[in-house]
Amino acid sequence: MVNLTPNPSYSLTLRLELPNRAGTLAAVTQAIASVGGNLGQITLIERTLKISRREITVDAWSTEHADQIVEAVQVIPDVKILKVSDRTFDLHRKGKITIESRLPLTSQSDLAMAYTPGVGRICQAIAAEPEQVFSLTIKSNMVAVVTDGSAVLGLGNLGPEAALPVMEGKAMLFKEFAGVDAFPICLATQDTEEIIKAVKYISPVFGGVNLEDISAPRCFEIEKRLRQELDIPIFHDDQHGTAIVSLAALINALKLVNKSLESIRIVINGAGAAGIAIALLLKKAGAKSIWLCDSKGILSLKRNDLNPEKQAFAVDASGTLAGAMKGADVFLGVSAPGVVTPEMVKSMAKDPIVFAMANPIPEIQPELIQNDAAVIATGRSDYPNQINNVLAFPGVFRGALDCRAKTITENMYLEAAKAIASLITASDLDREHIVPSVFDSRVATAVAAAVQHAARQDGVARE
Repeated sequence: MVNLTPNPSYSLTLRLELPNRAGTLAAVTQAIASVGGNLGQITLIERTLKISRREITVDAWSTEHADQIVEAVQVIPDVKILKVSDRTFDLHRKGKITIESRLPLTSQSDLAMAYTPGVGRICQAIAAEPEQVFSLTIKSNMVAVVTDGSAVLGLGNLGPEAALPVMEGKAMLFKEFAGVDAFPICLATQDTEEIIKAVKYISPVFGGVNLEDISAPRCFEIEKRLRQELDIPIFHDDQHGTAIVSLAALINALKLVNKSLESIRIVINGAGAAGIAIALLLKKAGAKSIWLCDSKGILSLKRNDLNPEKQAFAVDASGTLAGAMKGADVFLGVSAPGVVTPEMVKSMAKDPIVFAMANPIPEIQPELIQNDAAVIATGRSDYPNQINNVLAFPGVFRGALDCRAKTITENMYLEAAKAIASLITASDLDREHIVPSVFDSRVATAVAAAVQHAARQDGVARE
């Protein structure tokens, strides 16, 4: 395993006191570089004739690497470390979101309209005509980000409190990328029926529900039931967001290798929520040959340990992941670090496409297969072609909310993927540029428009 690229998720701020003489700062920067730290901003805080105080930001690749950087600076003569702070922890302190009033309250008349007695008229109007809740409250632009903490990122069952930072981040992304208001709901239960009840009980406030970090196979049942029992969009992002962006990236990657979705064989490693959803959407888009693998190997018709979701993709073949990849055109990984070797990639068909999307460490690191794969994508922001769900879910909900969709359909996923892919023009398309940047302002607008169009085609739009 080669070292990961230093990145901001493990960044430090070092506050240092140095002798005010030539070469001392250079000694510090050289020490940081010698252990692989990536220097960021250097800020002068104070300087006298004798000393200077500076803050230096440094990116590392792990907590252990961060410790090595600190130790390298500590041994420099006459340099004092006044404070070491973890920039990621600092960013999260006191939470990342807040609630603010949309309207100022500056007078008695403002208060009389926004609250009592004027608000009573609004309550009566909604009671008489319930559909007015969408035009007279936050419901039309509010999404619940719901989790039980059972599958937090790739970290496992951490529980609802530990899941809260992820849900806060999700709410930030909704607001920043699509102007959608969202609020984290972390439930203190992992019982399927209790989760369904809880979401139904809070649904009057929300125009949509984003399910997040709920483990498979419970997530399938929860989403299915909530779609049956509620008339607002229910979207499990770990499934469908991942599937949408994966399909968008694959559409463009296939253009580079001059292959069609219908003609290729695809291997997906990881048969949980994301893997199953990717397979379903690829099939909807026209893929004919999809082999799924889990920790026990290929989902084979000979196996008797498959749940219904896995059974739907069982094939007349058996063996290991390595065997499945021989002659395959595409590998899609939503599984675990380091499960793919360079030899496995070399065994694939000509011009193989490798999407190693496990986070934070991919199934195989891109450096190891640069000369073997035609196109490589990961889930990381520090490599080209990041398969990032933020390309999908803000625009999906923006579109669904704007047309008052009763549900979200497979056709809406498909059109969202095509919209993302379409933003990469023929002149922009290359092996390191198959999806747009998450900061491309066109993305949410294009996805929202495609989702609205599909919703109207499918007859689920109310506006």
